[in-house]
Amino acid sequence: MTSSDTPQSSLWQGFKAYFQKDLLPLLADLRLAIVLLLAIAAFSITGTVIEQGETLAFYQVNYPEDPALFGFLSWKVILIAGLDHVYRTWWFLALLILFGASLTACTFTRQFPALGAARKWKFYTKPRQFQKLALSADLPHTSADSLTQALQQKKYKVFQEGNALYSRKGIVGRIGPIVVHASMILILLGAIWGAMTGFFAQEMVPSGETFQIRNIFDAGPWAEAQIPKDWGVRVNRFWIDYTPEGAIDQFYSDLSVIDRQGTELDRKTIHVNEPLRHNGVTLYQADWGIAAIQVQLNNSPVFQLPMQQLDNNGPRFWGTWLPTKPDMSEGVTLLARDLQGTVLVYGQDGQLISTIRQGLTTEVNGVTLSLVDVIGSTGLQIKADPGIPLVYAGFGLLMVVVIMSYVSHSQIWALEHEGTLYIGGRTNRAQVTFERELLEILEALSSTPPTSSETPDVSPKTAIV
Repeated sequence: MTSSDTPQSSLWQGFKAYFQKDLLPLLADLRLAIVLLLAIAAFSITGTVIEQGETLAFYQVNYPEDPALFGFLSWKVILIAGLDHVYRTWWFLALLILFGASLTACTFTRQFPALGAARKWKFYTKPRQFQKLALSADLPHTSADSLTQALQQKKYKVFQEGNALYSRKGIVGRIGPIVVHASMILILLGAIWGAMTGFFAQEMVPSGETFQIRNIFDAGPWAEAQIPKDWGVRVNRFWIDYTPEGAIDQFYSDLSVIDRQGTELDRKTIHVNEPLRHNGVTLYQADWGIAAIQVQLNNSPVFQLPMQQLDNNGPRFWGTWLPTKPDMSEGVTLLARDLQGTVLVYGQDGQLISTIRQGLTTEVNGVTLSLVDVIGSTGLQIKADPGIPLVYAGFGLLMVVVIMSYVSHSQIWALEHEGTLYIGGRTNRAQVTFERELLEILEALSSTPPTSSETPDVSPKTAIV
């Protein structure tokens, strides 16, 4: 037994034969690509409809077991199947990888060979070959040399061998399908890389405080390197602009990126659709709340009391309890619903005692209550997705393909035989434009008006693909 007949060599040869004869044709099959694309689209819709990255309590409340949505979709099904983080599940990433493999196989087994065949030239050596073309003509007493000049004026690349001629233009149109596949593969790579290395976090930060990104809801297995550890964010100020009717117009956060020594590295005032980006991490303005309230009783120091959002089905309210006696035997409840500086004061019996505005005072339980300030908190969504540049590059290539798709790959053959010049051609798109161009070329070949017996026989025929 020779070294080439070892079991390892036989195993490799068997795998190679299986890959070339069975696996590669299966991956390059258009039907498989369509099925994979539909599956990816369906699960992407699922990831859009079902909220992603929420807490266990959220799914238990919104997707109960009895009654389950559609009879089967409960919180347990969502968590077991990974529908709470669809785009990071192994099966969704496997679909993306398999679809990318299908595109790659199709590119190398079909698109590159088609491009290679388009770049080669083949001469027609018999008049009957022109009958197979979509458009053909017979010109008596015309030489191939004059046709060469006419074709070059139309930007054709001409190849000539003896009395046979071949010309083409628009070869870039044949590259379009390859670029489409390349752009889709780039988008898939970007999506996979982003899912593996990106993270998503949410933070609710009071105005004036500094925080580091810790409240991470969703992260890929390789996301640790993307989570910033050497810098934090300070909320310099948070405020809301209101309309004259009292509705929220826009809310803003003045943010500073600072290092461990407190040195400011970056600063920006963000609002909805205008985020802050720093070192691949993007901070979006997403929500707001009321963090605390500052009050004073008589001539006491200023107290800062935390506010808690109330669990109710109507408008959002935040509340806290303020003792008005040192032994805490009496107190009032303070409620606020916005940052416009108005607070509602309720007694222990649940009745409204007073309404107080920022900077003003009111009498409650025998003491003077002063409202100093209502402190807001900004709700930030924080994301990092290193795959975004690849996705943008893929869509950029798709835009290039849109331009390339308008370029037609046109081919013209000619044969000078027994005093007659046979001409024919075909194109892959813009058939009418190509026919007009070929007629202009034929007219340019006629130095004198042809007689009835010399009239070119230009007849469109059924194209043979």
